[in-house]
Amino acid sequence: MLVNALLFLFLSNGFALTSGSPVGVWKTIDDETGQPKSHVELYLRNGKLYGKIVRLLQKPADTLCEKCKGDKKDKPVLAMVIVEHLTQEGGVWKGGTILDPESGNTYACSIWLEDGNLRVRGKHWTGLFRTQTWYRVQEPK
Repeated sequence: MLVNALLFLFLSNGFALTSGSPVGVWKTIDDETGQPKSHVELYLRNGKLYGKIVRLLQKPADTLCEKCKGDKKDKPVLAMVIVEHLTQEGGVWKGGTILDPESGNTYACSIWLEDGNLRVRGKHWTGLFRTQTWYRVQEPK
């Protein structure tokens, strides 16, 4: 009985990581131009969701985060972790932050899947928020 329960948990968790999970590589879209901007890889570490930029589509690969603050200031945007510490609550990942390397601002963040795409909401301390749609990148076969 215990073996069956463990097997069920293992299989159901593995399924969640592939089909109904934000884990994977996502294409971001520039709010102003509507053009693809970057690829962000979302991954789990110690039960929390993180994301790093793995490809820049509009800027050179050696672009630095000039407007970032703290330890990210003047560091390469490529490979920078911009989504941090999100925890899952039902179908939503929240409680962490997202960094906009363009402005250097960090926002409270919520992420959820909707119609096969990822909805990413950043909320500024002023109460203003913006929601983007990210699109799953098809991996080569």
